[in-house]
Amino acid sequence: MLDTESPIETATPADLDAIGSLMRTLFHNEPDSTLAEVHAGIAEPGRSLVVRSGETVVAHAGVYTRGLTVPGATLPAAHVTDVGVAPTHRRRGLLTRLMRQQLRDVRAAGREPIAVLWASEGPIYPRFGYGQATQQLSLHVDTAALRLVEPAPADPSDGAGSAITFRMGDPLHLQAVLAPLYERVRVGRPGWSDRTEPWWRYVLTDYPSRRFGPTGGVVITDTPGGPTGYALWRSRAEWDVRGPRGQVMVDEVVTDDPAAYQALWRFLLSIDLTRSVSFHHAAIDEPLQYLVDEPRQLGAGLNHGLWVRIVDLPAALAARSYAAGVDVVLDVTDPLLPENAGRWRLTAASGTARCTRTDAPAELACDVRDLAAAYLGGPSLGTLVAAGRVREIRPGVLPRVSAAFGWHRAPSGLGVF
Repeated sequence: MLDTESPIETATPADLDAIGSLMRTLFHNEPDSTLAEVHAGIAEPGRSLVVRSGETVVAHAGVYTRGLTVPGATLPAAHVTDVGVAPTHRRRGLLTRLMRQQLRDVRAAGREPIAVLWASEGPIYPRFGYGQATQQLSLHVDTAALRLVEPAPADPSDGAGSAITFRMGDPLHLQAVLAPLYERVRVGRPGWSDRTEPWWRYVLTDYPSRRFGPTGGVVITDTPGGPTGYALWRSRAEWDVRGPRGQVMVDEVVTDDPAAYQALWRFLLSIDLTRSVSFHHAAIDEPLQYLVDEPRQLGAGLNHGLWVRIVDLPAALAARSYAAGVDVVLDVTDPLLPENAGRWRLTAASGTARCTRTDAPAELACDVRDLAAAYLGGPSLGTLVAAGRVREIRPGVLPRVSAAFGWHRAPSGLGVF
């Protein structure tokens, strides 16, 4: 049977080892029995699609069932993962078939109005209607050349002057402390995913294949009123003829308290025997940029982050909140899910939004991937118009609609995978 005619099948638990082997080959990872065991706790073979050549799995696309924070709400979102085709079977249309089938399946199930993913290669997913919804900064900090500015004096009347102490330990043993802190921050930050018990185990386990150094773990900020934030990090020893040049690698910094945020970064930037800090998942509006005396020493690089696909357009647009009232008619194209195509009237006021089909003249026109890019409040519609991705049909409508789609914090993909 030709590969282009091989059926797409739903995976079973018995396929997990084969899928894992395929993914290790594609992403050039070494075997890790600990990772395989923990991953089995979050795997959803019933939402995985596979193509076989004989008895061998040669292509795969999976989904995790999780919630994602969007502006003003948490929404069920299909978290697309482990998409790939064996090197022996590339250029035969298998990826396209899998992605299209996956979209149809998510749409038919009717549970998740959006899908999200991290892209290993950016050019792949726009052709399936995914828009780049978040950007992230990759920081490579030279700590010897950097100083944090002194914080503003605390106002004793608001309790902000409470003394902060630090606590370290094994992340798995401190999950009961970390989870409430994460959830408190997550619900206010578009782009963050929820974490069930198996997901916390997946995030906090120390895997041999991902162990970049012998030390690290978690540091928590404590106050008399309780814990206020945490950072997951590890370090790697390094020396040269000038002495210690150790590296600190930060996985996440989670807090909604400015004093805790400053304290955590002072800790991370001043660990003994280290001279650099890397953080690959900083938000585009990361406050650290405004806490240092020379931002160039952060060594910031810009990367794409979370990609969003709108699967059920009226449900997705009605589910999120808007920063201002809006009443606009959108003309949307969607070649893969024609149910989303056409003219839609979006109205939002007093925290309630509605999106319904209309015959009224269009005021803005766009492809579904560009609407997805703006969905979390990241790139503004004004920016997308300037880039030629969105078209303003009725002059003057853009400023108010662009403002409505924005949000008070930039979206961040931290915590998704």
